[in-house]
Amino acid sequence: MADAEEPEKKRRRIEDLTDKMAVDGGACDWDGRWNHVRKFLERPGPFTHPDFEPSAESLHFLLETCKILVIGAGGLGCELLKDLALSGFRLIHVVDMDTIDLSNLNRQFLFRPKDVGRPKADVAADFINSRIPGCKVVPHFKKIQDFDESFYRQFHIIVCGLDSIIARRWMNGMLISLLSYEDGILDPSSIIPLIDGGTEGFKGNARVILPGMTACIDCTLELYPPQVNFPMCTIASMPRLPEHCIEYPRIFQWPKEKPFGETSLDGDNPEHIQWVFDRALERAAQFNITGVTYRLTQGVVKRIIPAVASTNAVIAAACASEVFKIATSAYIPLNNYLVFNDVDGLYTYSFEAERKENCSACSQVPQDLQFPPSAKLQEVLEYLTENASLQMKSPAITTTLEGKNKTLYLQSVKSIEERTRPNLCKTLKELGLSDGQELAVADVTTPQTVLFKLNFTG
Repeated sequence: MADAEEPEKKRRRIEDLTDKMAVDGGACDWDGRWNHVRKFLERPGPFTHPDFEPSAESLHFLLETCKILVIGAGGLGCELLKDLALSGFRLIHVVDMDTIDLSNLNRQFLFRPKDVGRPKADVAADFINSRIPGCKVVPHFKKIQDFDESFYRQFHIIVCGLDSIIARRWMNGMLISLLSYEDGILDPSSIIPLIDGGTEGFKGNARVILPGMTACIDCTLELYPPQVNFPMCTIASMPRLPEHCIEYPRIFQWPKEKPFGETSLDGDNPEHIQWVFDRALERAAQFNITGVTYRLTQGVVKRIIPAVASTNAVIAAACASEVFKIATSAYIPLNNYLVFNDVDGLYTYSFEAERKENCSACSQVPQDLQFPPSAKLQEVLEYLTENASLQMKSPAITTTLEGKNKTLYLQSVKSIEERTRPNLCKTLKELGLSDGQELAVADVTTPQTVLFKLNFTG
């Protein structure tokens, strides 16, 4: 008899719950829905912030006012969107420039096989909006560089779930450019906190960045692992690994044969990857090397790092917790870098990454460049790209000579690159540069122009 009554009791409970729902502009709340959040916001506790005053206003701010921007809707981004929406954040925007690939489905749980080929941002937003009543996720199928300052100013907190150091640095530079100073004093209201998460296999990190106050991304570039590169002689003459066979057509054959005209190799273009894959198989056959697959080819070309779903879940949870702390002021945020490692057992710790006084991104003074007058512009270019604290990708160098702006070198535009290429072989003195000259450097790693002061040595 009890077994027969159980489904009926369950049905009545569901009906009672439905009757209690309050529908307001599409946002559905029912009695007890936010009890888990209220426990943190409406009562004191041993771990709360010393200045925290329990009230119902914090929950109202979360539900109705606080706007969060999530950058990236991949493995980390899917977890972030889920965690934030279930924590009470309803006004969320997500930016992602990628479409869904079949290989994403093993860990990016907001996507299904029918979604392959669609924009990640659109599908992730649709899933969260349909699954979590009242949540309004707005998708943007674009690059972060496609938005101006006014777009980023509207958010209270920005969370990054990216796999690109360049994109991280660009976002870091954008938030620094939004800071305003009065008589050299930072205006706190211009600060938009940045929560950054990153994963690499069984390792991960989460960090809290208060632009202009704490260490920024560029302050700690040395913490990011260097990109793995194979010796050129091995690739060209003595390949031993399937990766060597893939690098050969990427580095040597593509520029020479130009299979798609002047188009650069695009790791997201299936035709490009197929072309490299076919040549890599031919190369592997010549040296009796096995293991070349389409998926490995794409991984090598795109520099894909294997992802682990559990690591994404842990790091996203840490990031979402920091967003909650900052949005509510109920708890002291992380100060300011968390490391997670479960390669051999579980190990995690936090430390304070220190701000660099001469950081090229967040310091307010031009950076010094120490070179003799006899140094060539090529040496300056190599310094900008190879220095561990700068790591620029394709710097464009301009200066002011005789009251006019002069481009010394610019790589991204072919016609200008050809015109300015001879300058690379000229000395700084031959270019008309003098001691104390200011050089303005633009790069894809930042939306800002970085100023350097040229100091002649010996």
